[in-house]
Formats: sequence, structure tokens, C-alpha cells
Amino acid sequence: MTPPSIAITGCGFVGKLLAQQLLNKNIPVRAYVSSDNSLSVCQKQTIACEIIDLDKSLSDLDLSGQRVMYFVPPPRSGQVDTRIRHFLNAIEKKLPERLVLLSTTGVYGDCKGEWIDESQPLQPVADRAHRRANAEQQAQQFCQRFNIPLVILRVAGIYGPGKIPLARINSGQPVVNRQDSPFTNRIHVADLVTVCEMALLNSDINGIYNVTDGHPGTMYEYFMGVAAAMNLAAPPAISLQAARQQLSEGMLSYMDESRRISNAKLLHDFNLELQYPDLAHGLRSLR
Repeated sequence: MTPPSIAITGCGFVGKLLAQQLLNKNIPVRAYVSSDNSLSVCQKQTIACEIIDLDKSLSDLDLSGQRVMYFVPPPRSGQVDTRIRHFLNAIEKKLPERLVLLSTTGVYGDCKGEWIDESQPLQPVADRAHRRANAEQQAQQFCQRFNIPLVILRVAGIYGPGKIPLARINSGQPVVNRQDSPFTNRIHVADLVTVCEMALLNSDINGIYNVTDGHPGTMYEYFMGVAAAMNLAAPPAISLQAARQQLSEGMLSYMDESRRISNAKLLHDFNLELQYPDLAHGLRSLR
């Protein structure tokens, strides 16, 4: 059987890992990036690539018969994802056969530390989460209109080689202490790449999936775990009240949301056993 052609739109850190994994299996890949630097990196990795600018309207983009992985982050402001709007408008005349959208578990907002699954109503709080929820809505409406199979991957915090907060820990910035730290959820980048590959290639998989290892922990545990795994000094721990005076607005926005997310649907429908089923396994791989 001839393998499907894959288009990776927004071929950044995770996209390049996915492209290499697919190419190693002789699955044809074409990437779309936004900068000369990304183009150069892809070319050095023998990933066929071209530049598109999704911050403006595009001429028609021919993705007919291809399976599309959409990694492009929304714009940095507002509550509407204009980039995916430009992308969907550009592919309307020559449609792909499948679309996989990377979203975020941030669309659930603050769940007060409760366990949730994909049936949880969306209650985005931060503008960045509103933009992701808007991207999901646009993709759903587009795919329903043209009868295109859609997979939405709501991804938790990504960690792994090249994706851990070493600079922040080395800087000595404090973290919120154990008792005040909210629940967070994570997925190792290697497992995320596998999930993306399966979502692209398995036509029986459709719908919305939480992509997380299913073992939530606190942000305090994450930073302390990374520091210990990398033999770094543990960052100082402070109260949430003190953090509101010392930490950035961006970091504090994460402190205001707490949720524990089930991955039962992912494991069942993908028939998947994670390579790194919890943070302890993932951190051991970094040593």
C-alpha cells in the first residue's frame, strides 16, 4: 500500500521530530514554516519545506489528498486565531483528506483540581486559551462543512530532551511552594510525537483527545523533579502570596488554573502504551 503524504504546517520543535520519525518509515513529508531560519533547519534535516505567512491571507494552497498536521500557534494577542482562518481559507479549493489539530488542555480553564475528561465544557480563562478554543471551533466548522475527518489533540505541558526549564532553574527564580502549587499535567515529547503519527495514519481515529500521561502532579513537583534529575540546585520555594509580587504575569496565569486530566480515551482508542507513563520515567530518560 502506498503511504499517505503528510503535510506538517508549523514545523517547529515537535514538528521536526515528527517529520524525522515519518521519513525514517519512508512516509513522504512536506513542511510549511514561517521563517528563513526554520526553512534552513528543515533543509539541513532533509525535510522538504517551504515558507508560508499565515499572518496574512494566502493564495490557494494545494493539499489535496494529503493528511495535515497543524502545529501553528495562534497569534500572540486577541481571542481569535486569525492564522488558522487564513490557512483554512487557502486550502478550501484543494482539500486535504484528513486534518489533525494541535490544541491545549488550557481550553478547560480552572477546574479546581478536579479530574476531568474530554466531556468537560470549555471554559478558557487566559486569552491564549481563548485563541486555542477558537481554533478548535474554526477547524470543526470547516471539517464539518467539507466532510473532512478531524482529530483535535488537547496537549498538556510538553517536556523532554531540549524541552525542560533549565534556564529558569539555573536563574534561581523561585517556584510556588508545595501546598500552594496547582495541579498540572504533562506529556513526554516522544509520546506526543507517537500520538501525532497515529492520529495522522490511523483513519479509525477521529474526534477530541486529551494528550497527557494521566499522572498529574504539582508545578512544584515538576520543577523540583527536573532540578534533581539534572543535578541542579533546587529553586527556592515561596508562597503564592509572595509569588504574586515576584513572578511574571505569564507564570502567574498558570498558577490560577488547576486540573487533573484523564487520558483513558486516548489510551483506549489509540490502543497505546506510553513510553513515559509518568514524570519519574520521563525524568530518568534525561539523565
